[in-house]
Amino acid sequence: MNFLEELKWRGLLQDATPGVEELLNNGPVTGYIGFDPTAPSLTIGNYVPIMLLTLFQRSGHKPIVLMGGATGRIGDPSGRDTERELKTEEELDGNLAHQVEQFKKLMDFEHGPNKAVMVNNLDFYRSMSVVDFLRDVGKTLTVNYMLAKDAVKNRLEDGISFTEFSYQLLQAYDFEVLFKNHGCVLQMGGSDQWGNITSGTEFIRRHLGEKAYALTAPLLTKKDGTKFGKSAGGNIWLDPTMTSPYRFYQFWINAEDDNIGKYTRYFTLRTQEEVEAAEREHAANPNELKRLLAEELTVRIHSQEAYESVKKVSELLFGKNADRDHLLTMSAAELQTVAEEIPCKQIPRDLLANGVGIAELLAEHTDILDSKSDVRRAIQGNAISVNKEKIAQHDHLVGHTSLLHGRYLMVENGKKNKFMVEGV
Repeated sequence: MNFLEELKWRGLLQDATPGVEELLNNGPVTGYIGFDPTAPSLTIGNYVPIMLLTLFQRSGHKPIVLMGGATGRIGDPSGRDTERELKTEEELDGNLAHQVEQFKKLMDFEHGPNKAVMVNNLDFYRSMSVVDFLRDVGKTLTVNYMLAKDAVKNRLEDGISFTEFSYQLLQAYDFEVLFKNHGCVLQMGGSDQWGNITSGTEFIRRHLGEKAYALTAPLLTKKDGTKFGKSAGGNIWLDPTMTSPYRFYQFWINAEDDNIGKYTRYFTLRTQEEVEAAEREHAANPNELKRLLAEELTVRIHSQEAYESVKKVSELLFGKNADRDHLLTMSAAELQTVAEEIPCKQIPRDLLANGVGIAELLAEHTDILDSKSDVRRAIQGNAISVNKEKIAQHDHLVGHTSLLHGRYLMVENGKKNKFMVEGV
């Protein structure tokens, strides 16, 4: 695999410094991307640079994941018009520990001569005094140079703290440490990091008299053009407790038709030939292209088992063939996912101890229907089912044995109106 050619057909190459192509064509290269642990989990916005590192590794090069244990304490001004609220050290350390475990699942740190390496930049500064930093690092880049960077220039009118102003110095010094200790000559990242990254190449040129290189990819953006940031609303997290595998899957299924080509190129591990063949085959059916990507990413980010669960939940909610046997094979976690996606009514579990009439349950305890007479009419119309069994009698009793996993009932009123009833 040719790394730059791979990025080009995928639309993942935004900017690069002169000489990058020659560098990459001359043999294996070590390159890195930094990740500040300012959120409790990685997001799909982070997954673009993770894909850069993955493709970099699959092209025979050596990737470094630099965890920002230090830079996360400072706050990156890039792409922001206000000062960041600083996280506590305890919160940052907890975030970093969790993200380290996520990276271990997403990248190969164990196999081959170009296995990935993980480094924490807090280790660069633990024994460095303020005076040492100002003498050894602060002297290298001029204030004039730093002021010219968009991340700083755009904040001058409203103000920027010295803390955030110094961020590019730390990122530049990070690059130098990796250059010296790991032979790392290439820094990559999102396009909003171009200023910080090129500060690193300039830092190495001035401080060491050596040549380093930079490369960026476009940011992943929402429909309104804003990026998938770690603190903005509507995030898709890579942690299943923050974005369930079902909602992760549904994000890709519900993507705009115009975006599926871009999303596929950014995130698939299929070849260009495979992607283009699928696009020709399903040119009239973009939903199948979404399904293919949703399946691939759900399996890769979560697991095959998680994907199988997603399929079962999707079939129950949207499929035409989900019967009682399908419902009874679902786990408690899968039923909880269903309860999060459709109206869920809670009742005291004790209410079902001696059985409760279906009309009373639906009209008085859950408000699924407005009145007992409405329930009777729905039953006469063969519309009501409990746990995929049609209810034929007005005096039908629902007992505690009907609770699936001792907790859930599924109630349907017609084909489209689905409800979960949860015993608490």
